[in-house]
Amino acid sequence: MTPSDSISLEEYAAGDAPAESALVRFLYPAPAERKVGRIIKWWEKRRLAYNLVLAGSGMGTIFMALLTLNPLSQVVQALPAILPFAVMANLCYTLGWMVEGVLHRIWGRSLRPVGPALFRAGLTLGVGVAFVIPTIVLMVAFVVRLVTGNL
Repeated sequence: MTPSDSISLEEYAAGDAPAESALVRFLYPAPAERKVGRIIKWWEKRRLAYNLVLAGSGMGTIFMALLTLNPLSQVVQALPAILPFAVMANLCYTLGWMVEGVLHRIWGRSLRPVGPALFRAGLTLGVGVAFVIPTIVLMVAFVVRLVTGNL
């Protein structure tokens, strides 16, 4: 970003800020109105996108497994873990609006909105469990097989 690309605080406050990308709006949404029903609606509005991101991460893991594991049967053996992971991920997602609702009930307006931060944290953890950790394990297994000559 060059100095000519930056805008002043006054321009930003006046609404002359650059348009936000869809990714920024997804990861940094405006918080829900501080009513329990609105909090639940805010979370449920994002559930499908959350599930699609985790499904994409899981498909990436399956693709990595197909590339790195020699016998396809090893990939097939891991597939039954998908359903329990999906159920647990959605239970944890539901805990997001529950926690936000409880925090709202306890501290009211003295607490800043926590929904967007909880959403990002849960999404990051879910992607880590669905893609990053398995990919690291698969890469280590692949390197071990490469070094030992068991390709």
